[in-house]
Amino acid sequence: MAIFAIADLHLSFNENKPMNIFGEKWQNHEEKIKQDWLKKVTEKDTVLLPGDFSWSMYLKDTKADFEYLNQLPGRKILLKGNHDYWWSTLNKMNNYIDENHFKNIDFLYNNSYEVEGNIIAGTRGWVQSNEQEDKKMINRESIRLEISIEDGIQKFGEDKPIIICMHYPPYTNYNVQNLLDSPFIEIMRKYNVKKCIYGHLHGESIKEAIQGNIKGIDTTLVSADGVNFKLMKIVGDKREEI
Repeated sequence: MAIFAIADLHLSFNENKPMNIFGEKWQNHEEKIKQDWLKKVTEKDTVLLPGDFSWSMYLKDTKADFEYLNQLPGRKILLKGNHDYWWSTLNKMNNYIDENHFKNIDFLYNNSYEVEGNIIAGTRGWVQSNEQEDKKMINRESIRLEISIEDGIQKFGEDKPIIICMHYPPYTNYNVQNLLDSPFIEIMRKYNVKKCIYGHLHGESIKEAIQGNIKGIDTTLVSADGVNFKLMKIVGDKREEI
């Protein structure tokens, strides 16, 4: 049993938004992801999807995108991205999943889950800058991150490792260049988080990704083109990957 991750599927089965306008590598990206998923993931595994799942504007229009996800093995946990305009309340999304008989699909939104002895928590995040509007959003997202972590600790205990999912990077070159501290990193350190995954960065911006050990936290970019449309194993056994 393992935990995999991939962000930014940007599915558009109900929308006319092909991703290949962003480069040839995005050609048939849904099929690339599907084939890699089928090679790696079993029904006992979990896949974390930190943001930008569907281009649809409304929840009612996401059915074809969720059908794509539903046919793939494993449990799926979705986080909100900056392009997930269809995202609604947790109750409405769970009801939608139930009404359409989709299985093993959960939403990470001011809550948490336990997977393979790990607490899965997180929040979308936001652009980190000195702009007042950005600061307001960062404060809001920081509160949501702490709510999610606290929820996991209360439900599953203080002794379990915590994996944080974010859509926006928790730390960027902007922080480095402007000597800003990341509130997300500080909250993770407060709760002794050792692993964080994120998406959002594409194309040339992938070069700006800050990965590796950041103040004791193993931080990894898992955007679809950032991982060449292959699921990244976050936690798991040593079985050979194809």
